[in-house]
Amino acid sequence: MRDPAERGTVRVGVLGCGNVGAALIRLVHDHADIITARAGRKVEVSRVAVRDLTKGRDVPLGADAFSDDPDSVVTAADVDIVVEVMGGVDPAKDLITRALTSGKPVISANKELLANFGKELVEVAETAGVDLLFEAAVAGGIPLIRPLRESLAGERITRVLGIVNGTTNYILTRMTEDGWSFDDALAEAQRLGFAEADPTADVEGYDAASKAAIIASIAFGAHVTQADVHREGIAKIIREDVVAAGDLGYVVKLLAIAETVDGSVSVRVHPAFVPKAHPLAAVRESFNAVFIEGQAVGELMLYGPGAGGGPTASAVLGDLIDAARNLASGGPGAKVGHFEERPMVPLDEVKSQYYVHLEVDDEPGVLATIAGLFGDHGVSILSVQQRGRGEEAELVFVTHIARTGDVMATIEAVTESGVVRRVGSVLRVIGEEHR
Repeated sequence: MRDPAERGTVRVGVLGCGNVGAALIRLVHDHADIITARAGRKVEVSRVAVRDLTKGRDVPLGADAFSDDPDSVVTAADVDIVVEVMGGVDPAKDLITRALTSGKPVISANKELLANFGKELVEVAETAGVDLLFEAAVAGGIPLIRPLRESLAGERITRVLGIVNGTTNYILTRMTEDGWSFDDALAEAQRLGFAEADPTADVEGYDAASKAAIIASIAFGAHVTQADVHREGIAKIIREDVVAAGDLGYVVKLLAIAETVDGSVSVRVHPAFVPKAHPLAAVRESFNAVFIEGQAVGELMLYGPGAGGGPTASAVLGDLIDAARNLASGGPGAKVGHFEERPMVPLDEVKSQYYVHLEVDDEPGVLATIAGLFGDHGVSILSVQQRGRGEEAELVFVTHIARTGDVMATIEAVTESGVVRRVGSVLRVIGEEHR
């Protein structure tokens, strides 16, 4: 590979030309003067790998820049930096590894790959002495990785929680503000392009779990993969849960939570009741926000568009400018650091407040029986509401902080009590007791 400093231009190979790749190519072209001033070198896209060469693309590049052979883009002599926005693990992992080992910095927006093989790829990059940057892999256009890696490098971060999936936040916003069902809100999200035809990755929490693994790895210097993340989605959230949350002073959000507990790490994704006074409760539509808690800095929140071609491409471009500047100056920038093997907190030991909705026989003594079962399992009740419905009644409990294992044992006991007709939703509550 020729030294870009010798020719005054840093040339970029892009793997993938979907919404993000195309937006990036346009940004590099349209913002050329600003990029040159900030990178210290001219930056241009020289090659692009695509699946279908016959497909029309609204980008300022000639047809000769495109190839359906991604390996040829990675190995090309006129490519100094590789940008990977193709997604998936194969062949992206091999392509990135090949680029890094050949001394080419890599920028990636591939959350699935980084959540599962981030430690390995970071080690390859450090051995090769080049950058591996992935700001766009976690929160779209929100700068998060760089603040965690650089600005907060000396901070002992204790907890990161946030809304990191725009699709589910849009669905929950419609259910909360407009009274829509989950199915209707999902259909509208698909119509607007927020959700894919197959929304599983979003609504079942896989997308957020990948991001949570990356966040935890960077925030705590721990080796966390997607398999380490406890995951629950929002597909089982019903309108009644949203109404109950509002009545109790909460809103329902899908949260990614990473925290340290006595040297161990807990990472999970699940829907939760968030107090209306909490900053995350005000995050609406498809926007994302991440709340960071540290021993010295206190509390920080980063907010912005979490998805979409433009915002994500903006984050990729920021990494590209960093990599171009570092390449021209002869070395990588700030290192991610080493990912240590840290014990993970077993799910049963994770502590939280809980919202529990039960349908029971409307008879004397039922509430006392159920409250006794909560007490028998060490779960203290913060509040309870009862609504009669003829022969049935609804009981809504909010607990104090309790072990997940104790709460699940309580649910099993009340299910077998003979007075509970149906166990409805069991959702975590993020409240003042967690501060």
